[in-house]
Amino acid sequence: MSGPAGDGPLAAPVDDRYWEDYEPGTVHECGSVTVTAEQIVEFATQFDPQTLHVDPAAAAQGPFGGLIASGWHTTGLMMRLLADHYLSHVASLGSPGIDELRWVRPVRPGDTLRVRATVLETRRSQSKPDRGLVRTAVEMTNQDGDVVLRLSALNFLRARHLDPQPD
Repeated sequence: MSGPAGDGPLAAPVDDRYWEDYEPGTVHECGSVTVTAEQIVEFATQFDPQTLHVDPAAAAQGPFGGLIASGWHTTGLMMRLLADHYLSHVASLGSPGIDELRWVRPVRPGDTLRVRATVLETRRSQSKPDRGLVRTAVEMTNQDGDVVLRLSALNFLRARHLDPQPD
C-alpha cells in the first residue's frame, strides 16, 4: 500500500481521531494500492475460484476479455485503505454494516486504486452517549479516475467528549 498517510480535511490525525472529528461534507483521500495478477489469482483461488479470477487463459475468452479481481478482493483492498487512513485507530468501535455495495467496473492486473471517503452524516447515540455513528460514502477509483467500487459505510466511534445531559 502506498499513497498519502491519511492527510486530509478531517480535524485530527487517524491516531487521535474521535467521533467529533468526522464532520459531514468533509472528503478524505485514503491512499492507493496497485493490484497484480498474482494477487488476483491468489485471493480468488482461496475465496472466489471462478475462472474469470483464477485462469488467465479462460478469462481471456470470457465476458471481460481477461483476468479481473473478485469484487470481494476489491472490497478487501478498499477496507485496508479505509482502516489505514480514515477510520480512527483509537476510537473505532466496529460497524453494523454497509449499504448499497456496487462493483461498478472490473479491476484488472496493473490497476492502481484510490479510495475517497466523504462523511455524509454523524449522530450521537441516544442509548450510549459515549459514542456516535458516522455514515460515509466510499468510492474507489482506478488510475483513469473511473469508479470501480461504491458503497455507504456505517461506523461506530467513541466520542472524545460526553454530551451534557439535559436537566
